[in-house]
Amino acid sequence: MIEVAVRFHAGLRDVAGCRSTTVQLPEGSRDALLAALLEAHPSLTRHLARARLAVDDAFADGPLTLRDGSEVDVMPPVAGGSGAGEGGEDEARARVLHAEIVERPLGLDALYDAVVHPAAGAVTLFVGVVRDHADGAAVETLRYEHHERLAQAELHAVLTRVARAFPGARLAAEHRVGTLQVGDRAVVVAASAPHRDEAFAAGREAIDRIKESVPIWKHETGPTRAHWVRLEEG
Repeated sequence: MIEVAVRFHAGLRDVAGCRSTTVQLPEGSRDALLAALLEAHPSLTRHLARARLAVDDAFADGPLTLRDGSEVDVMPPVAGGSGAGEGGEDEARARVLHAEIVERPLGLDALYDAVVHPAAGAVTLFVGVVRDHADGAAVETLRYEHHERLAQAELHAVLTRVARAFPGARLAAEHRVGTLQVGDRAVVVAASAPHRDEAFAAGREAIDRIKESVPIWKHETGPTRAHWVRLEEG
């Protein structure tokens, strides 16, 4: 038998009814882990199939090999929203000028300045703003929660993948966490390229991939409901 520590994040923390637990496993496989979690927390039955796991601060999207003392993060789908070309990994990373998760209000000038350069004929800025409604219901505040160790690394990795797909692009992004009010900026993505088509496409790809894979979760609060976004989908 092995013992592993498990941490639940965002909406799954609410569903499980605890922040963390330990489980005893007969072996270190994904199936053994999920079976133990379902036995200990039946409330997770509808959610574990869509959960993403990390082991010892590294995403674990394939088969697992857990050891005694492993630390497992169980994470719900991220807040969400809905390439061509190749380049070397080092060269692509060099074109990611800034990638940061922050608690302060977001500005625009620093990200613009990070990506602009003499060969850039176009610079695009995408700004995601807290709106006052979602799915027909009023929204008063949003709370963004993130995995403190994985989110920063994944944000940089996402921008690096986009830079590799768009060899002429330079990229920068910031995502805010904490409690935000209607009208606050939640995320800013800057992309520069020699021509506008590449700048638009790189910026769009960057924000789509950020919403798809960076472990940041959104809790909406309004006069009629408070809920974790995407927790109940599927």
